[in-house]
Amino acid sequence: MENKEKYHIPVLLNDSVDMLIGNPSGVYVDVTFGGGGHSAEILNRLNDDAKLFAFDQDVDARQNVLEDKRFVFVPQNFAYVKNNLRLHRGLPVDGLLADLGVSSHQFDTAERGFSTRFDGELDMRMNQKSDLTAQVVVNEYDEMDLFRLLKTYGELKNARSVASRIVYRRGSERLQTIDELKNALVSLAPRNKHAQFFAKVFQAIRIEVNQEMEVLKMLLNQLDDVVALGGKIVFITYHSLEDRMVKNFINSGNVDGELNKDFYGNVLKPFKKITRKPIVPSENELVLNPRSRSAKMRVAERI
Repeated sequence: MENKEKYHIPVLLNDSVDMLIGNPSGVYVDVTFGGGGHSAEILNRLNDDAKLFAFDQDVDARQNVLEDKRFVFVPQNFAYVKNNLRLHRGLPVDGLLADLGVSSHQFDTAERGFSTRFDGELDMRMNQKSDLTAQVVVNEYDEMDLFRLLKTYGELKNARSVASRIVYRRGSERLQTIDELKNALVSLAPRNKHAQFFAKVFQAIRIEVNQEMEVLKMLLNQLDDVVALGGKIVFITYHSLEDRMVKNFINSGNVDGELNKDFYGNVLKPFKKITRKPIVPSENELVLNPRSRSAKMRVAERI
């Protein structure tokens, strides 16, 4: 079994758990279990009569399941959190934590295809049973769809050129590996910014493969029914698209940021923000865990 700390160093660990737990005898859910670091710390803060549910669709995460009578592991995508919690009689919860980053284990396992540092199959699936892989996206999406996802999810300024180059190169031979994709695009990378360029390309493809924006939207739209009055939601995001969606939901009650008001002009929203600005890692955490550098944490309370 892989060492859990090596599997993934939990980001903003104490900050997030401090914010999450109000009632130490309550019911909590960690919808992104991964290496179990956040879940383990949550359990450390809970009483014997509390309960913690943890979700993760990645088969590899199951090796980290915690042996604790208060702990229930749910091997599912968090898009289905409400139905699964209802099945386990876990509704409503007193707090929900979501760390939306890719785990260190996923990045560091070459065959998973998440990282530009290794060669391997173009995969990028968080759910290894899914049929949609990075190879399918790169080789079978039409040029306009590739342009759309590279522009929207990767925020690439030269997204049109990147999409065109992929279509051109796959015309002679299917792009199957990370190195084949990188070699096809290397001339389009800005000088001295190759790492940032490929990080954006891979981010865009990964988001599409895992339908990350749609899944996050599904989660947010369930929170009104999942979290008890006075309960907390804690979201740790790693790119502007996620952060904007979470911020909009907290501020307006929907992911588009459109304010809905009642007859008296009161904004209809189920949560109020606890943190005026997002919490970011300390300088000390950035030194210990450089992968936390883009993390932003937002916290809200059910009202």
